[in-house]
Amino acid sequence: MRRLLLISNSTMHGHGYLEHVRPALRELLDGRRSILFVPWALADHDAYADKAAAAFLQLGVRLESIHRAPNAMAAIGAAEAVFVGGGNTFRLLDRLQRTGALAAIAARAHAGMPYVGSSAGTNVATPTIRTTNDMPIVQPASFTALGLVPFQINPHYLDADPSSTHMGETREERLRQFHEENATPVLGLREGCWLHVRGDAMQLCGTTNARLFARGTAPREFAPPTDLSFLLQHEAAR
Repeated sequence: MRRLLLISNSTMHGHGYLEHVRPALRELLDGRRSILFVPWALADHDAYADKAAAAFLQLGVRLESIHRAPNAMAAIGAAEAVFVGGGNTFRLLDRLQRTGALAAIAARAHAGMPYVGSSAGTNVATPTIRTTNDMPIVQPASFTALGLVPFQINPHYLDADPSSTHMGETREERLRQFHEENATPVLGLREGCWLHVRGDAMQLCGTTNARLFARGTAPREFAPPTDLSFLLQHEAAR
């Protein structure tokens, strides 16, 4: 019974950290008093944990950071919920793999522990990190991630600016290149939207549309709120 909140971005323009998803967080956590934070996508773990703790305090939830735990595996095993924050996806995945936290978090989340991911934390919830926007500043052992959902996600999905003189690839072109080599669907989450997964049901929520890319078909737009449960039926190809 998966209980996931997969957020495109942790901060909306004009709002505080996680403020735009506060009602969704309250619903997901449903009376839980604490959450385990994974700050490994950024270098300054203390500052990141303090920032996240202040946001969860608004919900009456105590945040404990895994980097301060005497035993990371024990902390995951005892966690009421886990929040994996954004930053660099390669650095995050590398640390998750090297510590054994990747398999431990995946097992708990598949068993029903609430999982919150934002940006890089959403990237690692998918089968692989092949559709991240980040630079590979470190090299993980593989691109294999948590696999909590069987499709890929591209957080911070950005539409091309028709007035721009930039000659590099657009985000859509890069995702089309992904499908030249891979068959797994990719959901582009624009800033302001998120996915709420309950078991085999998945709802697109928020204030912006999502764009679905699939090999051999034209992209499709979905406006929240809408049911995207059909994407959970895809057989992930690693």
